[in-house]
Amino acid sequence: MSTVGQKALMAVSGILLMLFLVAHMVGNLKVFVGAESFDHYAHWLRTIGAPLLPHSGYLWIQRSVLTVALVAHVAAATSLALRARAARPVRYAHRRPVQGSYAARTMRWGGVIILLFAVYHVLDLTTGTLNPVGDRAHPYANVVADFAPERWYVTLFYTLAVLAVGFHLRHGVFSAVRTLGQHTAAGERRARVVALVVAVGLCAGFLSVPFAVMVGLVG
Repeated sequence: MSTVGQKALMAVSGILLMLFLVAHMVGNLKVFVGAESFDHYAHWLRTIGAPLLPHSGYLWIQRSVLTVALVAHVAAATSLALRARAARPVRYAHRRPVQGSYAARTMRWGGVIILLFAVYHVLDLTTGTLNPVGDRAHPYANVVADFAPERWYVTLFYTLAVLAVGFHLRHGVFSAVRTLGQHTAAGERRARVVALVVAVGLCAGFLSVPFAVMVGLVG
């Protein structure tokens, strides 16, 4: 695949993953409505498409699509990085450092943190393996137990992962908009604003839940 095609694949797969994050965040915020509403929402996700789809069928379709998007995103990013390195095989002793945003310079390690967190998150709040309660019938109780004050280390890990997502999104949304055709100076300014708003909004939305549990607003 050409470099342009790889960039387009990375942009489209990234946008798909971002839309999932937005939907996931909105669903998480239902925790502020109460246990009954949050549990109903969690159970509703397993019945989407019924009776055409089996129980949890929609969730498995969603997981499959997200897995494909994630693999495509990582593969495209890796391929582009290798091509960029191959294009400059000789390292100059006095090469002038290239200036870039903090988010751009931390995309790789941020991606590793996000991947590790995704694995932990599935084992914690999806399968319940690492959750203190681990009761699929009561997702609200799982969330409250997960971010209890005495489990501050979980909240810390969650915070670091969400911030990594924020930095990743800020750079990724901007890059995706440019890749998909927004190249004017005014367009790039708008893209930077949109990227920042999306990143800050998602971080605030996701982090509001664990901190609300920690301070007793949710429980």
